Amino acid sequence: MPARRNFLRVALTLCVTLAGAAAPAVGAEPAAAKAADVEVRYKTAKVGDLDIFYREAGPQDAPAILLLHGFPTSSQMFRNLIPALGDKYRVIAPDYPGYGHSSMPSHEKFKYTFDNLANVIDEFTAQVGLTKYALYVQDYGAPIGYRLASKHPERISAIVVQNGNAYEEGIDNDFWKPVKEYWAAPESKEKRDALRALLTYDATKWQYTEGAKDLELVSPDGAAEDQFLLDRPGNDEIQLDMFLSYGSNPPLYPGWQEYFRKHQPPMLIAWGKNDKIFPAAGAEPYKRDLKTLEFHLLDAGHFALETNGDEIAALMREFLGKHVGSK
Repeated sequence: MPARRNFLRVALTLCVTLAGAAAPAVGAEPAAAKAADVEVRYKTAKVGDLDIFYREAGPQDAPAILLLHGFPTSSQMFRNLIPALGDKYRVIAPDYPGYGHSSMPSHEKFKYTFDNLANVIDEFTAQVGLTKYALYVQDYGAPIGYRLASKHPERISAIVVQNGNAYEEGIDNDFWKPVKEYWAAPESKEKRDALRALLTYDATKWQYTEGAKDLELVSPDGAAEDQFLLDRPGNDEIQLDMFLSYGSNPPLYPGWQEYFRKHQPPMLIAWGKNDKIFPAAGAEPYKRDLKTLEFHLLDAGHFALETNGDEIAALMREFLGKHVGSK
């Protein structure tokens, strides 16, 4: 009997120890939601004559996050991030006009500029009831998001920047040379046509794979879907108009930087340091203007979510938990 009691005592101690090791600390925030536990909805809002497609997840009364995509993609770039945040946040990711599953009027009927796209997304936020929200900006999402933030600083609770530029240092590289030549000669068909190479599948795939730490982590589905939509008749002219309109952004950089200095939005930078389009040189200047800044250079390329999605989601949950709260 003593041997049996001793065995039971040891077994009970082992069970208690294992249970304590497996249990999370009281109040601990999980690194990310289980995707299976988060329902993502695919919806459309009417903005004027445009149908704006968007993905949404999370409680309606939770703090909101507006995810703004880049080129040449759409809200599909957030397909894994949305369920990773949707347990604690109301997450909304729209497609701009001409992108993804939103309306695509011809460039003769709709002026494809960053000003216009920002106006559409501004109206979209009103349609879906966003009065206070955190921004996630990447690539084209940055000049669109910073237009919104500068216009409505009271609405912005925090900003997450993933390879989104607001400084001259971020576009002082070889990638931008032919684009800048087009800005300098907007009437030149030769300069415009020279940029068509950026609309090919090889170029789209390059954006996903260049600088990625492990190509086996990059799903081919992202580039394939993007290219399918780029190849729609007339979309090439839309994209070329947007390349030209990007030249409207650098003159606004000083105003955006003043917004950072004056309003000091809490900012998380999670930047793919191997990006050949927006290199890490564009991330560093944010340190000059932001006091509440968490800064991370990731071993990733332009589409860092493809390879470092779990890492970015964990950084966001910790950062937003401190500065925005959660459901």
